Amino acid sequence: MILSLKSRRRFMQLMGMSSTALILGDLLPNQHSVTVGASSAWVARHGLTSAQYESEFNKYTVNGEDRYAAIRESENGYKSSELQAINQTVAQFMQDYDVPGLSLAIAQDGRLVLAKTYGLADKSTKERVTPRHRFRIASVSKPITAIAIMKLVEQGNLELNDRVFGEGGILGTTYGTTPYKTNVDQITVEHLLTHLGGGWSNDINDPMFSNLSMNQTQLISWVLDNRPLDDVPGTKYAYSNFGYCVLGRVIEKVTGQIYENYVTTNILQPSGVTDMQIGGDTLAQKKANEVTYYGQSGENPYEMKVARMDAHGGWIAKPIDLVRLSVAVDGLNSKPDILGASAIATMYQGSSVNSGYAKGWSVNQANNHWHNGSLPGEQAFIVNTSDGFSWAVLVNTRSQKSDFGGDLDELMWNIKSKVSTWPSFDLF
Repeated sequence: MILSLKSRRRFMQLMGMSSTALILGDLLPNQHSVTVGASSAWVARHGLTSAQYESEFNKYTVNGEDRYAAIRESENGYKSSELQAINQTVAQFMQDYDVPGLSLAIAQDGRLVLAKTYGLADKSTKERVTPRHRFRIASVSKPITAIAIMKLVEQGNLELNDRVFGEGGILGTTYGTTPYKTNVDQITVEHLLTHLGGGWSNDINDPMFSNLSMNQTQLISWVLDNRPLDDVPGTKYAYSNFGYCVLGRVIEKVTGQIYENYVTTNILQPSGVTDMQIGGDTLAQKKANEVTYYGQSGENPYEMKVARMDAHGGWIAKPIDLVRLSVAVDGLNSKPDILGASAIATMYQGSSVNSGYAKGWSVNQANNHWHNGSLPGEQAFIVNTSDGFSWAVLVNTRSQKSDFGGDLDELMWNIKSKVSTWPSFDLF
């Protein structure tokens, strides 16, 4: 049975080798499962230090491209027919929506059991997507910010009912001109987490997509001075990117650290994630191992102020790392969570105004938790299911067809349904 694997250490184990040995050679060019370099003949390396192992592993490429292998395991693997069905399903989706590249990862009961990549990271160079490639994740950044807020609440550094603006508020009068407009000083941290802030919604006038020459400080001040609230805070749901931008500043104020630095040190690293960062705006600001993005119907992915979106839409990530984070807050007993049970339960509790959105996560009565993300050139999903699965899927385009996001979501549920028995190994 053919296994789809990403873990180097697991690769060594299945080959019956120690973790300090490495074998590289001519591999299957159409399998994108276990990342391994290729050479003109098999090469063995033994007794390597960790640093030497990384160096050897990363340098074996052919014409700047990685090659991949499928590994056969006698038990606890996948049926080849099921993997073929998964590949066909993904291929059909990519064809239907003109998707250049796609990367996905799935965990069951806290164990990474499947990670696969398809298509091109860059069409001009024909560079294929590999497990190391990072994608913009857009609003999948919101669960990350929510986790950080809940960590600070759990530690007693702030409370959900703390007011954000005005005298006695977390941000005080740092931004804008006082007196603030009606009810602005009544907005709480929880209002922003649950999109009940009273305004500044994700519509045609979304503040985060206007005044592109302004930095975050200038933009927040401009909004406070020029955009009155539409409703009393806490009374109406209105999805707000701007609200999560403000939450990023709340994190900075409470911790005394830059948002990205705090999240990296206190949320991502404890979850085992070491390769996420805030993305750049332009093609010239493309990060290491980041895919190229492709707009459709005239959209330009490189006109976005991605770095300014940090706390609501600025992260870039690999699916495997998103799943690592997801598992760390799934509330299950398979692996330790980075939040306590009470904080997790609170985070996944829908509001009284909108039971379908909690604090940084969409939720439903089936006890599934998820978030999607969408920007020109990008679509993303992260999901925790009630039956112990966590997954993430990322692509480097956004179709203008109205059902694109829904079909990407459904794609992962279809993949889940095609596997009769999930393997028992853990590739994390």
